[in-house]
Amino acid sequence: MQRFSKILLIADAGTDYSAALKRAVALAKNNQASLTLVDVVDSVPAELRMAITMVTPQELCDILVTEKREKLDGISRTIADKEIAVEAKVLVGKPFSEIIRQVLGNDHDLVIKCAEGDASLRDILFGSTDMHLMRKCPCPVWIIKSTEHRHYRCILAAVDLDQEEAVKDVLNRQILEIATSLALAESSEMHIVHAWDFAGENHFRSARMGFSDAEVDAMLAEEAGERKRWLKNLVNTYGTKADEEAVDYLRPQLHVIQGVAKHIVPSKARELDVDLIVMGTVARSGISGFFMGNTAESILNQIDCSVLTIKPPGFVSPVSP
Repeated sequence: MQRFSKILLIADAGTDYSAALKRAVALAKNNQASLTLVDVVDSVPAELRMAITMVTPQELCDILVTEKREKLDGISRTIADKEIAVEAKVLVGKPFSEIIRQVLGNDHDLVIKCAEGDASLRDILFGSTDMHLMRKCPCPVWIIKSTEHRHYRCILAAVDLDQEEAVKDVLNRQILEIATSLALAESSEMHIVHAWDFAGENHFRSARMGFSDAEVDAMLAEEAGERKRWLKNLVNTYGTKADEEAVDYLRPQLHVIQGVAKHIVPSKARELDVDLIVMGTVARSGISGFFMGNTAESILNQIDCSVLTIKPPGFVSPVSP
C-alpha cells in the first residue's frame, strides 16, 4: 500500500487551509511521516518598489517573512502533541517555483494544498499556483477543496490505456495504489473509470467504406470487451498481495465508457458526487520529455472536487533545484 514519509503542506495565509491541515495531520500520523508547513512571500513587484519610501524592499520582505513565520510557528505548536515531527519554513520567491525547489531539495513525496480558485474565473476551482504544481511538481500533488467533507464518501480513479507507452501502465498502477490506500483509510466507495474512443467510427460508417452498421457495431462491441478485460486485469494485478486483499475488501466499481476522457471523467464525477479524483496529469512527447496533456487540463477545468494528481516515473521538473 502507498505510504508517504515526508509530507509538505502549503499553509498559504491567503486561503482557508484548515481542511488541508486536517488531512495533512491525519495522514502524517497514520503514515508516521514528517510534516513540513510552508508559506511563501512573493517577490516584491517592481512597481511597488517604486512606491516604497519608508522601508526598503528587503525590509518589507523581512517583515512579511517574520509575520508568516510567527503564524506557522503557532500552527506547529497546536499539532506538536500529536506525535508528528513538524517543521515550519517561509520561502521567498515565486510560489510554485519555491515550493517545487523545496520538494526537490528535501525529497518530499507528497504536497498538500488548499485550492486557491481563480478570482477572474468564477467556476474554476484551481488557481494559477495549483495548476503550475500539478504540471511541474515531481511528486504527487493533492489539491483540497476548502469546503470538502471531513470524510471522503466516494473516490474516483481515472486510468488510461496506451499500448505504445509502458510508462502509462506504471502510472495507472500508481494511481490505483494511491486511490486504494485512501479509500481503505477512509472506508470510501471506490470507482475506477476508463474512457475509450473508437478512432474513425464515423469514417467506418460512411457508405464508401462498405461496412454495414451491424459490422461497425460488432467492432465497437469487440473493442469494448477488450477494454473491460484490460481494466479488470489491471485492477486484479496492479500491486502486492496486500493491494489485492484491499481490492477484494473495497470491491471497486469499474466503469468502461466509450467517449472522450475529458468529457467522460468530469461527467462521471458529477454523476457519482465524487469527493476526490485520483488521476495522472502528464502526457509524454517524443521530443522534449513530459508536459501536461490537454485531456488532464480540460478535466481539471471542469471538476468541482478535490484532486490528487500523479506524475509518471521518470518525470523531470522543468524547475531547477
